[in-house]
Amino acid sequence: MPFDIPVLLPLLTKMAVTAAFVVTATATAERAGPLLGAMIATLPVSAGPAYVFLALDHDAAFIAASGLSSLKANAPSGLFGLVFVYLAQSRGVVVSVGTAFLVWAAATVAIQAAPWGVGTTSAVVFAVMIGCAILAAPYGRAPIPLARRRWWDVPVRALLVATLVGLVVTGSSRLGAGLTGLLSVFPVVLSSMTMILQPRLGGPATAALMAHALVGLIGFAASCLTVHLAVPPLGVWPGLAAALAVSVAFNLVVLLLRRRPARPARR
Repeated sequence: MPFDIPVLLPLLTKMAVTAAFVVTATATAERAGPLLGAMIATLPVSAGPAYVFLALDHDAAFIAASGLSSLKANAPSGLFGLVFVYLAQSRGVVVSVGTAFLVWAAATVAIQAAPWGVGTTSAVVFAVMIGCAILAAPYGRAPIPLARRRWWDVPVRALLVATLVGLVVTGSSRLGAGLTGLLSVFPVVLSSMTMILQPRLGGPATAALMAHALVGLIGFAASCLTVHLAVPPLGVWPGLAAALAVSVAFNLVVLLLRRRPARPARR
């Protein structure tokens, strides 16, 4: 037989489960408006399952080291989002996403090569993420119109996510913790959403979703830091659960603060 079914079937199952999870989350995000949609999209809907599958094959030290690499990768993701927000106001999807990926790649090479410890890495990453969110905030007010889904939207998203998960899971033993952590947080959800939504909704509306997503990515970066810090003392599964709780709690707080009605001015 050309394929080893006992080896191939578990991998395909992992890819299919993760792809279904991401497609469901992003479909919900499209219909929920820019703020709620961004908070859903920036939950660990692709990195989370990838880490779960990695935890089945690797020890706590590997997972913790991958978490630090994933934390570093958040700064390039923030720059990816900021560049896209700016360019999408007047440029098409090819220029907007393509340029954002070039910036992401250059920033990734630079930050992954930096021999920083967890303290310096955290300071740099959160400074970049907060700065990107502040700069993109004025573009987050554009409404998102309801658009008709095209037949290939779901298959394209599923293929993108499943391919990434397959690469991470099968290549983790050869790539090592650093590249595994980097690939685990590759901006596959946000990039697939932008490539599909911008031709349908227009640049400003898609940029509004990305502007809100940059806020949610701060919480995602905090969850990556939690993986690095919590997995060694708590163990793999409690550490990953703590990381998920951090991301969910952060996004819920953002929703509550943003949706809180303004108090009437006193006379």
